[in-house]
Order: sequence, then C-alpha cells, then structure tokens
Amino acid sequence: MHHHFLIHKPHGYLSQFVYEKKRHKKLLGELYDFPNGTMAIGRLDEDSEGLLLLTTDGMLSEIVRSNTIEKEYYAQVDGIITNEAVAQLKAGVEIGFKGIRYTTKKCEAKLISKLPCCIGEGRRIRDERHGPTSWISITLTEGKFRQVRKMTAAVGFPTLRLVRIRVGNIHLHNLKAGEVVAVSHFQIAE
Repeated sequence: MHHHFLIHKPHGYLSQFVYEKKRHKKLLGELYDFPNGTMAIGRLDEDSEGLLLLTTDGMLSEIVRSNTIEKEYYAQVDGIITNEAVAQLKAGVEIGFKGIRYTTKKCEAKLISKLPCCIGEGRRIRDERHGPTSWISITLTEGKFRQVRKMTAAVGFPTLRLVRIRVGNIHLHNLKAGEVVAVSHFQIAE
C-alpha cells in the first residue's frame, strides 16, 4: 500500500530527503516522520514555498509531473506589473534553460488583487522604501528549472516570493507553512 502526503513547503527547505554536500540544508524529513521510499512529486526550489505532493508511488509521480497537469503559482514581483507584461507571459517568453534559449508554452497569467489566507505573511522580503510590489498568478503545464522566476524576470518584473498554490485539483487551502497532511489518495484531475 502506498502513502501520500500534502505539505506546505516553507521557504528555506529543499524538496528532498538527502543532501550530500557539506553545507547543512533543511530537508523535508525534518518536518514529518515520512515512511521509507517517500519522494517529492516535482520540486520547489529552496527559496520557493507552497504546495508539494509526496508519495511512495513512483508511477503516480510520473503522472503528476506530466505536461497535462496544471501547476498554479502566485508570484510577488518587483514593481507594479503591467497588463502588457502579463500578456507577454500568457503568450510565452524566451528564457534560458540548460544553456539554450527556450520559449515557454502559452499559459494562464493574471493580476491578483487579494491574496488568499494560505499565502500567509511569509518571510519579510523588503520594506516600502525599496518600491512597490505586486502579485500575479501563473498557471503552467510545464516546469523547467526556476521557470516562473525566469519568466517574470524576462518581462522586467523579477520574482521576490514564489508560492505554489495548486497542482491539478489539489489546492493549498488552509495548510500552514510546514504542515503535513497524510491523505488516502490524490484526486488530481476531474
């Protein structure tokens, strides 16, 4: 029988259980006593936070990571993002990936005026004297290395904070940072 978990990955943790380099890093296993064989489905980088699915089922991991499952992110960006920049994100932008230029697939992107409570305060990014920030939602079916960060930078609005709020039909909802919930299965698609 496989085990499945939802986690609100906090900022500063790696999406893995083993880290073999010399520097100490915070790992997911510090948040919960996961069974052997548990793996993160996809990753969120150390600076990102939000919904992460974990499982002991490798086949399920492949399905979720496929390019048919939507992943929605809320990004706090430097400056007040323009409608033109949002339109560019939707159409696809050129980013670097493994040393080559890559044009992202079309995606959903929109301004966010009110954040859901699951986003929380988060860590302090900066204060008002450094200028305004704004939030956007970006929904992708692909996931290149640091893609959302590269996309917002490509349109002139670097990401300051990144939170994944949805994978398929599974939402972050009221999970607090660091909270882990065991579930019987993942209902990812309708």
